[in-house]
Amino acid sequence: MATPGASGEAASRKKLLIFDAEEDLAASLAEHTAGLSKKFVAERGAFAVVLSGGSLIKALRKLAEPPYLDAVDWSRWHVFWADERVVPKDHADSNYKLAMDGFLSKVPIPANQVYAMNDTLTAEGAAADYEARLYQLIKNGVVALSAVTGFPKFDLMLLGMGPDGHIASLFPGHPIVHENQKLVTYVEDSPKPPPERITFTFPVINSSAHIALMVTGAGKAGAVHKTLSGKESSSDLLPVEMVEPQDGEMTWFTDKPAVSMLSSI
Repeated sequence: MATPGASGEAASRKKLLIFDAEEDLAASLAEHTAGLSKKFVAERGAFAVVLSGGSLIKALRKLAEPPYLDAVDWSRWHVFWADERVVPKDHADSNYKLAMDGFLSKVPIPANQVYAMNDTLTAEGAAADYEARLYQLIKNGVVALSAVTGFPKFDLMLLGMGPDGHIASLFPGHPIVHENQKLVTYVEDSPKPPPERITFTFPVINSSAHIALMVTGAGKAGAVHKTLSGKESSSDLLPVEMVEPQDGEMTWFTDKPAVSMLSSI
């Protein structure tokens, strides 16, 4: 079930989908992702997709099943992470491990097109290294560049949201939410363990061609309400409220508990 947003140019870039069951959400997310893969492979010969952690990976499981397993041109996929914990790749807290175990190991994406964080470096070093690799991939044409913002324009950015409204490793009240020059930055004092992380910045997130934001569960309802109720608030913006596509579109994939505080639904 889709629910239209408010009128206006900014709202026209955003779509809210509400699902009765997680199974339906996963099916729609797979269809959405596969459709964009086909579009961008046809248009530019590559599909640059960004993953994050949490329950999002489980929600991608249907891409590893028929019909998508055979229909998607996996050889053109280039996979990145919106954020990563500064831990070894085989650590339980690693977003790379989560994605590999739950999704990437089940689809035939070339290993050299999966761009994991260098887990031998410090947080600062890993962020600088990831940014340098992005610039090289922009130069090579693997990642597009936004003519509007001048930042990388990923084809699809798949994000989740925490109950506190954080996305990637951009947490409420943390200074790095205001970083507007770097592509990748780092945090050594994350309020959620583990403390050391690297993360894409908002200019990169907001330059995406398509953003899919998966938010489910009653624990997220407060942040969803603050973001989507349309009411002005004197409090600081949550990171999720700072997701504003400058050169693309955004789709919310939600369930009824997550939107339970929205009176207009």
